[in-house]
Amino acid sequence: MTKGEETRQFIIEKAAPIFNTKGIAATAMSDIMEATKLSKGSMYVHFENKEVLACAAVDHNMKVLGDKLVSEISKSKTAKEELFTYIDFFSNAVNPPLTGGCPLLNFGTEADDTNPIVKEKINRGIQFNQQLLANSVNKGIANGEFKPDWNAEDFGTVVFAMMEGGHLMSRMSGSNDKMKVITKTLKKIIEENSL
Repeated sequence: MTKGEETRQFIIEKAAPIFNTKGIAATAMSDIMEATKLSKGSMYVHFENKEVLACAAVDHNMKVLGDKLVSEISKSKTAKEELFTYIDFFSNAVNPPLTGGCPLLNFGTEADDTNPIVKEKINRGIQFNQQLLANSVNKGIANGEFKPDWNAEDFGTVVFAMMEGGHLMSRMSGSNDKMKVITKTLKKIIEENSL
């Protein structure tokens, strides 16, 4: 990495949790300057404007979250363990894996009507999660862990929607009570489809 690439990466790493916590609209370049201790001129050498930096921060947040998730899932020995690991990974919305909470929920809510570039990035992230879940179900069907008629794609959609909804409810209430109900329900569905 060149010195310029290192500085650019440093800015992204410092900016990512700020954008994820405050949102794109509410984050000012002065917030990033304060976190990085860099001047406005230095910031604009690496990013032509806040929107370009915000897009890089969205990518960074989603990559960090995805890498942590895949790392945890890769430790699983069975497809059923993979599904349980996915659910457990996201089960504590009050103390989430990333500072500020789930970037898919945070940026998706903000960008759905305002930022088509971020909206598309979040949509790809959602599809990635749904496919990851569906792949685990299909793997489990193939190796005889799950019932052969279990619809993997439908389950991926249900898990993602319930977990994100649970995150919203938990973050608003400051309690994981609703998330506990959701994780228990999802694990029950997995058990009901297990052989």
